[in-house]
Amino acid sequence: MKESSALEKQAAYHVAALMAAAARTAPKTRGIDNIQVVAIDDQIAKQNLVDKMKEIARSENRPSFARDADSILASPVIVVIGVLSNPAGLNCGFCGNPTCDSLKDKNGVCSFNSMDLGIAACSAAAMAANFHVDNRMMFSIGRSCLDLKLLAEGVKQAIGIPLSITGKSPFFDRRP
Repeated sequence: MKESSALEKQAAYHVAALMAAAARTAPKTRGIDNIQVVAIDDQIAKQNLVDKMKEIARSENRPSFARDADSILASPVIVVIGVLSNPAGLNCGFCGNPTCDSLKDKNGVCSFNSMDLGIAACSAAAMAANFHVDNRMMFSIGRSCLDLKLLAEGVKQAIGIPLSITGKSPFFDRRP
């Protein structure tokens, strides 16, 4: 016999895997898969993430990072979706630079890559919502994971999506 808490944790892991699949198969603006997905599912990695978020909160005067860190402590798994920087080669100017070469020279991020990240993150969050698993997209998690180098080299943007299966979502009604 399994207790509800064990079943809920198992469900969170299952949904995280489905979220990774949703992010992978999400439409891409140019049909090029630049998406990277990791799941933080062990206490040591999660504590390292929480510590990094609180460090950034202090060093950069970003109280929302500390607030977000506190809200993910009870999350059994955190899905992190990143996007590799890969300029489109279209010289479209969407990024604010006249050419893709000038974007590369400035070590910037292609607008199409940002769009792909948004589409993948929304697909993943929708998957969690379809299974009634509380979640919230947090740039603070993504930024901290980039600082910790938890994603592949070349990933310049990331969004973290913590999951929770509790009586009330810890990701809403938070203090500012």
